[in-house]
Amino acid sequence: MQCDYFDAGACRSCTLMGVPEEVQVADAQQRVAALLPTVPHWLAPATGPAEGFRNRAKMVVSGTVEAPLLGILDGAGRGVDLVACGLYPPSVTAAMEPLRAFVTRAGLVPYDVPARRGELKHVHVTTNDDGELLVRFVLRSTESLPRVRKHLPWLLEQLPSVRVVSANLLPAHAALLEGDVEVPLTEQTRLPVRQGSVALLTRPQGFLQTNTDVAGQLYRQVAAWVDELAGAAHQPDDGAAPLQVWDLYCGAGGFALHVAGPGREVVGVETSEQAVAAARDAAAALGLDASRARFTAADATAWAEQQGAAPDVVVVNPPRRGLGDRLCAWLDGPAAEGGARHLVYSSCNPASLARDLEALPGWAPVRGRLFAMFPQTEHAEVLVQLTRR
Repeated sequence: MQCDYFDAGACRSCTLMGVPEEVQVADAQQRVAALLPTVPHWLAPATGPAEGFRNRAKMVVSGTVEAPLLGILDGAGRGVDLVACGLYPPSVTAAMEPLRAFVTRAGLVPYDVPARRGELKHVHVTTNDDGELLVRFVLRSTESLPRVRKHLPWLLEQLPSVRVVSANLLPAHAALLEGDVEVPLTEQTRLPVRQGSVALLTRPQGFLQTNTDVAGQLYRQVAAWVDELAGAAHQPDDGAAPLQVWDLYCGAGGFALHVAGPGREVVGVETSEQAVAAARDAAAALGLDASRARFTAADATAWAEQQGAAPDVVVVNPPRRGLGDRLCAWLDGPAAEGGARHLVYSSCNPASLARDLEALPGWAPVRGRLFAMFPQTEHAEVLVQLTRR
């Protein structure tokens, strides 16, 4: 990928820019294998496009009302305009100039980080493969909300692909991307984004894998492994008990919805009630009733500890910090030992994955696969299948 911003020294976010894609993937596989030496077998890495792959842009707003900049901040807190960043697909980059014009039209004062004044902090844009958009304005307060509402019809006219618009309130002067309060500004509040074989319903504050192509491969890989684990004993209509699967940290249900089907009882657990509601709606759209795909809003660790019996398969996709001591102890202890025979662990942080595998001595890694989810960087998604020793 060639990038004018990188060549000019304006942006160095893509630390591996200029390194051939095949070298990036090979180096990542070597690093991951070194971190996870107990994984006995590695499948070929899953790759996708090296540019235009990010379905979500989180742009810092700087500059002035008359000349807003959308991009990042440099080390001194000054704005760097990145509206033509090659990581984003055409549907996102085409939205940048209308969004810039909207900032001026609505009189949204960009937030000045060094001076700690202004109103508009970020603009977030999410897209799906149909080019439809979800747009968020991250504001310091409600002061400019009336102007956003007043001029929103103009923006929707300029960008007819926009389906969801919201305002997020972030009053704190902190290096955060969003606050806790979300104000819907359109009737539609969730954008369907197809990843793999399922249309996930992403929301303004929801988690979404940013690389749609590689995320689809990740979800399909987990589904294929669970299909193998089900085996003949869990084929539908043969009288066997259904295969029980938990998807902990399920988000909007990506893994759970790919795994669900005849002969399966799947439970997804996620702290966000909004994400759980979106997963339930996606399951209903697939014709899955609660007996086959059930979702609950709860802390994954506390919920697992409260269950009377473990399932056949546990799928986990924790945040970067990993599973934590309590959940590792539960998975490795007698409560899970009596039921769970298989564990599938998806991680966006191989270092925390390595720590968790050390904390799970009762589990033996079977195989792993690298997913090149973040081209041009050293970040990697790793999937490991484990079985009870």
